[in-house]
Amino acid sequence: MGIRGELYTTQVTLANRSYFFNVKENRTGDVFLQIVESKNREGVDSDRHQIAVFEEDMQKFFSGLDDSLKFIQKNKKEREKARAERKAAKEAKYGPAAASGKKIYKKKAENPDARPVDPNAPKRTGRVHVVSKREK
Repeated sequence: MGIRGELYTTQVTLANRSYFFNVKENRTGDVFLQIVESKNREGVDSDRHQIAVFEEDMQKFFSGLDDSLKFIQKNKKEREKARAERKAAKEAKYGPAAASGKKIYKKKAENPDARPVDPNAPKRTGRVHVVSKREK
């Protein structure tokens, strides 16, 4: 038995986190898995969280973990399929340039007189037009 009852230790290092998987044995001889997450924060201190899974509970624990991983993989496939369908719909509506992320701008009508215009509608010049409420 190693230091602090450690039988086996492995480490997974990511960008700002480290995970330690420690197989340990306590004083009474019970074997358990200790999972420790160490997250680096700005400054000197870091956050550490840990869980312990005892030998008799590991099958249920890993079964739950396996179910969660299967859900994540299935959900990822569904999201990718939905993303592809949205992209295809966008291509069908706007053309292939829209699906590549390029911005599509509406072109103005080449002949502005070709649009039907209501003769009674106010002209839209972009300026604010104030109508006097005084009676004439």
